Amino acid sequence: MHSVIPCADCDDKRRQLEDMNFQVLGCNEIPGRPGFCSIEFVDGAARATAPAMAVAAAAAPMAALMAAAPAADLTPTQVATAQAIVNLFETGEVLGDYGLVAVLKGDKGHLSFGRSQTSLGSGNLAKLMQAYCANPGAFFGERLAPYLPRFAAIDLSLDNDLKLHNVLRATADDRVMRETQDRFFDTAYWQPARKAALTLGIRSPLGMAVVYDGHVHGSWALIRDRTTAQVGTPAATGEQHWITAYVRQRRAWLATHPREILRATVYRMDAFQRLIDQGMWALTLPLVVRQHEISNASLAGLPPGCYDGPAPGTRAIALATPLLRGLDVRRVQLALSDRNVDIRADGIYGQTSVKLVKAFQTAQGLPATGLLDPGTVVTLVG
Repeated sequence: MHSVIPCADCDDKRRQLEDMNFQVLGCNEIPGRPGFCSIEFVDGAARATAPAMAVAAAAAPMAALMAAAPAADLTPTQVATAQAIVNLFETGEVLGDYGLVAVLKGDKGHLSFGRSQTSLGSGNLAKLMQAYCANPGAFFGERLAPYLPRFAAIDLSLDNDLKLHNVLRATADDRVMRETQDRFFDTAYWQPARKAALTLGIRSPLGMAVVYDGHVHGSWALIRDRTTAQVGTPAATGEQHWITAYVRQRRAWLATHPREILRATVYRMDAFQRLIDQGMWALTLPLVVRQHEISNASLAGLPPGCYDGPAPGTRAIALATPLLRGLDVRRVQLALSDRNVDIRADGIYGQTSVKLVKAFQTAQGLPATGLLDPGTVVTLVG
């Protein structure tokens, strides 16, 4: 097996794979792809580079630790709360922003998308898109399928493909995409984080959230090892003391990182430190993180920026107060994008959308009213 990653992330990826019981065989630069390398690995069960007794002896302490670990786990609400904290860090929304498309200056991951901002550069965006398109119920599957080879090849020109960005935004309205993201991020991030936490003896909801953030944000293994070298293991020093030391160690690492984009994320550790100072180890609801309330109410309902109606053609679309929002607006914007109109498919019919619709109407020899009657909406959307 192999994974294409930015060279700067190679050491951290190696540690992450080893945490998950994979054996790393090597890492090689990719010809013609400066800054990216291919890391080769196999399942730990396939290891044949050491005598069987030596492998068994090395594994024995870990097996004993896992056998001694209590079976108790977080409740679904505690899991949702821990994930909501990281959602806020990633997209500024308690439930995450399933349609968020971002290309940040200096981000080696390049194009990133979705609730936990999976990136093109890591190869994970390709995996997410493959999983979505493989579902026969994926509403936008046929539209995204032609992009799959480019996702897999980490085609950096996708950073500037505005039509693609609009399709990605629109997929947030598809429950299949939201559920695919949930499943993907659970497999790619939450489950490895949970395993890593339990292996260390970390059981609290807040502790789990900290470990999960490390897996999503990156360099978990690096800061874990530095923390253990500084204060000892969680078993020796106590979980709360270890997590507190980890948060401080990670903040110092972020604050002095050579990449400006990472230095700007110290707020993540500041938020965790605030929860630690408040003694919120159980993440009892309600609580406030970065000026957002996480509560039973905020964890329920349709995620922000996702629309389940009105259906296209059930109403006229025009500039109104408050601004019209919804599935029909998004589909119209997407249809105009397909016709090379430089419009953002955000599902909000504001002044910019009206201006672009008027320009489109003029180009089609129609009255430039900015008003779209139900019949025109159906014709546009198809």
